[in-house]
Amino acid sequence: MDEDCQEGKRCVLVCQNTSCRAAGSPDVLAAFEAADLPEDVIVKPVGCQGQCSIATTVRILPEETWYCRVKPSDVKKIVEQHLHEGKIVEEKLNPRIHRSYSFY
Repeated sequence: MDEDCQEGKRCVLVCQNTSCRAAGSPDVLAAFEAADLPEDVIVKPVGCQGQCSIATTVRILPEETWYCRVKPSDVKKIVEQHLHEGKIVEEKLNPRIHRSYSFY
């Protein structure tokens, strides 16, 4: 786990590797950085997270929530619903990792 997250912070890790960059991850990262985030949240660009075929990947720690195919237009909902309200944005969950959800 990222050391900043171990210090009581939540981290939004936005992949910036090749496939994610091609899918628009720099714009996703910029949208998170510009968002109205809770004070305990840090946004960080990261390398490959191994989910290239469903890019852009966003991983939220420490709860280990993995979102896929994230677009800049999804960021507001993730920030409001997940980071502020604590509710998962089910339609953006990575189906490979979150298999227990009934809609998969």
